[in-house]
Amino acid sequence: MGHQGSRGERRISSVFLGIVAVMAVTGWAVWTQYATSTGLAVFLFVTSAWIVSLCLHEYAHARTALHGGDLSVGAKGYLTLNPLKYTHALLSIVLPVLFVIMGGLGLPGGAVYIERGRIRGRWRHSMISAAGPLTNVAFAIVCTAPFWLDALDGVPHPFRLALAFLALLQVSAAILNFLPVPGLDGYGVIEPWLSYGVRRQVEPLAPFGLIAVFALLWIPEVNRFFFDVVYGVLGPLGVTEPEAYCGRELYTFWRDEGAFFCTTPLD
Repeated sequence: MGHQGSRGERRISSVFLGIVAVMAVTGWAVWTQYATSTGLAVFLFVTSAWIVSLCLHEYAHARTALHGGDLSVGAKGYLTLNPLKYTHALLSIVLPVLFVIMGGLGLPGGAVYIERGRIRGRWRHSMISAAGPLTNVAFAIVCTAPFWLDALDGVPHPFRLALAFLALLQVSAAILNFLPVPGLDGYGVIEPWLSYGVRRQVEPLAPFGLIAVFALLWIPEVNRFFFDVVYGVLGPLGVTEPEAYCGRELYTFWRDEGAFFCTTPLD
């Protein structure tokens, strides 16, 4: 009975499979330009792919915690990839999607709840925190593969732009997640190596870390510097700034600001 329960705890949820199906269908619609509104198809494709990456991000935390000694993650439903099982579905899914719509920014969401008392060893604690953003890194590498492999021949223009924008979201999410700010994964990586006194002092700041980062990114100079860093990473991966920009313009199809600039293929 326990074995069956364990298998059930790890069975991929129908909710996640449904999101993957939406990603596949809308990706096909963008590729074939089957939809009457390419912008709407790009919006649905990128949003569903972004949610898939958020689910994989949280799954990576949970799976690493499981191997680190926290067996409770299974009972909490974290291993099913169901976004509705997260401790804060609003923080983990809804807000990150809103951030993408508002500013084209892959801002990280809330995390799964790991029972840290069950984990032994500082390296294990660090790896649990690092596993999530490393998933975004892997996602970015996959999204940019056609670019750095120089395999864009035959890839439809709208699909190419959608991939470029999705890559921007993954790179920005990875960079932000790795910031050593309380409440973000980057701080979780270094926290086990800090003294008890420092950890006690920093702990009350954790709920405000994400808010502070978001507030700072509204400052034009900070925002410009941050995106310079993002494009500095995307460049060697073969994605140009105009491609990522036009991908965002296609995604926010209701604004229609850069439609003329982005209608012709970028070479």
